[in-house]
Amino acid sequence: MVIPIFSSRNYSIPLPEQHLFPIQKYALVEDQLCYEGLIHLKQIQSAPFIQADEVLAVHSPTYWSKINSLSWTDKEIRKIGFPPSAALRDRSLASAGGTWAAAKAALNSKLALNLAGGTHHAFYDFGEGYCVLNDLAIAARNLLKQQLVKKVMIVDLDVHQGNGTAALFPPNQSEVFTFSMHAKDNYPYHKQISTRDFHLNANIKDDEYLSLLNTELELHLANFKPDIIFYQAGVDALSGDLLGKLNLSLEGLRQRDKMVIHTAADNQIPLVIVMGGGYHKSLSTLVSAHAQTYRTALERYS
Repeated sequence: MVIPIFSSRNYSIPLPEQHLFPIQKYALVEDQLCYEGLIHLKQIQSAPFIQADEVLAVHSPTYWSKINSLSWTDKEIRKIGFPPSAALRDRSLASAGGTWAAAKAALNSKLALNLAGGTHHAFYDFGEGYCVLNDLAIAARNLLKQQLVKKVMIVDLDVHQGNGTAALFPPNQSEVFTFSMHAKDNYPYHKQISTRDFHLNANIKDDEYLSLLNTELELHLANFKPDIIFYQAGVDALSGDLLGKLNLSLEGLRQRDKMVIHTAADNQIPLVIVMGGGYHKSLSTLVSAHAQTYRTALERYS
C-alpha cells in the first residue's frame, strides 16, 4: 500500500538572515527521505490550500480577514515571530491544507503524513510561536463537522505545550482528547488546560520519559477509544535543542515515535503525523531527527 504523503514548495519561505526558525528543514527532510528510498517524488501529493469555510470552523472571521489582507499589528507580528508576507500566508494555507488532506486520507490508508504542520500555538483569533493557523484543530473540527469520525485524539509531544489546541478544545467537551506532554518550565509560560497535560521537569532523560509516556498512552487510549490520532511529533525534546530544555537522545526520540506509531497501528486506529517543532543547534541533527520520525512510521506500515 502506498502511504499518502503531503508536501508543498510553499512550506519554505524567505526569512531574515539569522532568524531562529530553521525553515530549511522542510525541504531537507523531504530530500533525506527520498535519498534513503523511503519515499518517491511521485508518491508525494501537493498539499492543497485550506479553504475559508474549513478555517472558519476553528478561527474567527476577523482573524481570517487579517491573514488574507496581511494586516496584523506590530504586536501581533511579534507574537507570531514571522514577518508578514504573501509567502507566509500561502505557507499557512498549505500547511493546514496538508494536514486536513492527510486526515481524510488516513481514514482509508490508516497512515498519512504531512511533511510540515503541527502549528499548535495558534488560537481562535490570534497566532503566536511561529503558528498562524492551527492545522491540528482545523482538521479535527472538520472531521467531526463532516461526521467522518466521532472522537479525535491529539497526541502532542512537542517540547512546548499545545496551548492553542488546548484552548480550542477545552476539557469540558468530549469529542477531542488533547494530550500534551511537554517541558514544565518552558514556553508558553502561561499554560492552557488540555484534556491531559503532563508537565516534565528540565533535563529528563530517555528511560524516565519513555516510561511516563507508555503509561499515559495506554491509559488514555483505553479510556477514550479515538477514531483517529493526530501525532504532533516535534523533536525539540532532543538534547541540544536551542529551545528545548529536555535531554532526550536520538534513540530516545525513535523509541518515543515507535511507541506512538505502533500503538496506533496495533489498535488499527488511523494515524496522521505532522512535523512539529525542532530548533537544534545542528541542522543536520535536526533533519535526522525529523526524518527518523517519518522513517519509523513508513517502516511500520510498509
